[in-house]
Amino acid sequence: MATQPENAAPKKGGIVVMVAALLALIGPATTQLVLTEIPKEESGRKVAVTVSPQAGTATITHISGKQYLRVYLDMVGVATACDGLTGEGIKVGREFTEEQCASMLITRLTADAARVMACSPGLALTIPRRDNVRYAALSLAHNVGWQTYCASTMRARINAGQIRGACDALTWFNKAGGRVVPGIVARRKREQAICLRDA
Repeated sequence: MATQPENAAPKKGGIVVMVAALLALIGPATTQLVLTEIPKEESGRKVAVTVSPQAGTATITHISGKQYLRVYLDMVGVATACDGLTGEGIKVGREFTEEQCASMLITRLTADAARVMACSPGLALTIPRRDNVRYAALSLAHNVGWQTYCASTMRARINAGQIRGACDALTWFNKAGGRVVPGIVARRKREQAICLRDA
């Protein structure tokens, strides 16, 4: 794996990003969870997040841990940057600012959330006790792709109202490159623990 630059110095003030579309899709509690937990799961970094639903913004402050501002190859050779971002525009040799990473993460999460919510009517904002399972579904979709999530047993169980079973099915996504990876197993257990708060 390539060497990644890190910036472990806490930032003062934080970055303000527009999250109105994300808030409309997944609500303030899930937005708070996603913006706090995904950097931890994808990069191992701690951030403080303040969501302002009235302003449609979130302030994200880096507290500690690596910031992957330069694109690197992950464990299976996929070009990756920031907090688990892959795909178009993520090419080895590119470097991003913290502000660009935050903006790209919001854009990706909003697109993923739109797809997750479209294929998961069981996550509708009108259904009580869905903030935590909504976070787990979006975290999984961000990690494995919304197409994989939308074809999953987890999604089918959410839509059937079987939340405990959906949270259990989340743990089946524990491989990278065709092999079980202990770090992914641990991540799924942490996501499952949050998911089960709604069971």
